[in-house]
Amino acid sequence: GLFLAMHYTSDIATAFSSVAHICRDVNFGWLIRNMHANGASFFFICIYLHIGRGLYYGSYLYKETWNIGVILLLLVMMTAFVGYVLPWGQMSFWGATVITNLLSAV
Repeated sequence: GLFLAMHYTSDIATAFSSVAHICRDVNFGWLIRNMHANGASFFFICIYLHIGRGLYYGSYLYKETWNIGVILLLLVMMTAFVGYVLPWGQMSFWGATVITNLLSAV
């Protein structure tokens, strides 16, 4: 994320061009961008698997531990919201819809 942030501009007029610059002009920028996107998706898959494991083994009975986990999940989702939706003016409505639906499903 830090390497991508060095070349990214969040201005609505130049955001798409900066992503094209990352993919075309930065050495292995296309690889860094794809690894970042896929790594973030894999991170959330791991979180959901961890929640599923907790449900299977009845860890929700430990109220304090379970509530801390829920708070951590919400913090991670809010961080993803701030880091992904807010910089992208073009994609903010789509991202806000997806993340809001995920929050309402939880």
